Amino acid sequence: MEAEVFESNSEDQTTELGRNFAERLHRGDTVAIYGDLGAGKTEFVKGVCEHFNVVEIVSSPTFSIINQYEGATIHDSEVKIYHVDLYRINSKKELGDIGFNECTHSNDAIKLIEWAEKANGALPGDRYSVTIKLNDDDENKRLIEIRHGGGMPDDEGAEH
Repeated sequence: MEAEVFESNSEDQTTELGRNFAERLHRGDTVAIYGDLGAGKTEFVKGVCEHFNVVEIVSSPTFSIINQYEGATIHDSEVKIYHVDLYRINSKKELGDIGFNECTHSNDAIKLIEWAEKANGALPGDRYSVTIKLNDDDENKRLIEIRHGGGMPDDEGAEH
């Protein structure tokens, strides 16, 4: 699939892009999210969670690694959302220790994975990939690229 590219000029716009993107998500979907530190990955996730009416405070699970939220679809059907942050993961063994494989193969939840390049090839092939790029000239501007059906070339198996 051809990439969709959006421009964001603020945290609010990044959150709104996440909210709009979430309209296409269903239980079982995985979203791999790539971007430098401070790029806006968690703001994008907040937007997805807003779409699904998550009432908990959405924050990056940098230390807990996996947060689980309960949301609802527009038809009031419950939906579970796993928000995963792999920033502190350094090996396939650590992925196994946190139950990452079970999480990514859960068909009853939507999985949002920050720092997906650290998944060491453990992501499903049928996924969305969201890349958020910083703009060197304007600290508020981001380019957000969304693809379906595969990921970044560097997430397919290298140990980090």
